[in-house]
Amino acid sequence: MRKVLLTVFCTVSFGMIQAQTVPTVPQSDLTTTTTSFYDQIPLVSNLIHFAKQHLSARYRSGGTSPRNGFDCSGFTRFCFNRFGITLPHSSAAQGNVGVEIDQEEAQPGDLIFFKGHSAGGSRIGHVGLITEVIGDRIKFIHSAWNGGVRYDYLHASYYQRRFMGVRRVVNLLAEK
Repeated sequence: MRKVLLTVFCTVSFGMIQAQTVPTVPQSDLTTTTTSFYDQIPLVSNLIHFAKQHLSARYRSGGTSPRNGFDCSGFTRFCFNRFGITLPHSSAAQGNVGVEIDQEEAQPGDLIFFKGHSAGGSRIGHVGLITEVIGDRIKFIHSAWNGGVRYDYLHASYYQRRFMGVRRVVNLLAEK
């Protein structure tokens, strides 16, 4: 019986010593193919969380605050300003900030731009903040004249016809 116990004790002790000497891979070196660069920037997550807190805030032309209401660019400006990024207060002017990227490369935290009420126009007239990208489906939060701050999807025909592009401004957040 002593031999058995001594053997078990030695085996367990040897196993514990081996476990302590096995080099570990730092967590930062373990990446998966589904983790995007922007998932690793806490400010992007915080920005989106902050924007979501204003769902159902009313629409107001020229509006820049939750108390008085938001227009589309006032909403995106308000959200980014909370994290130290100053955007202009017009969707057309915001369309010149950051870097233009392909729709297929869109990520949460990017701005998404649309024509105004006329699908036949050629000028940016509306902006939103991308909150989720799953496959080819882009979900965004924005302040719309018919509902205030709410979610919509790019694949809806209304937005498909008016889509103008995506701009990456979150790199400004990453630099902070």
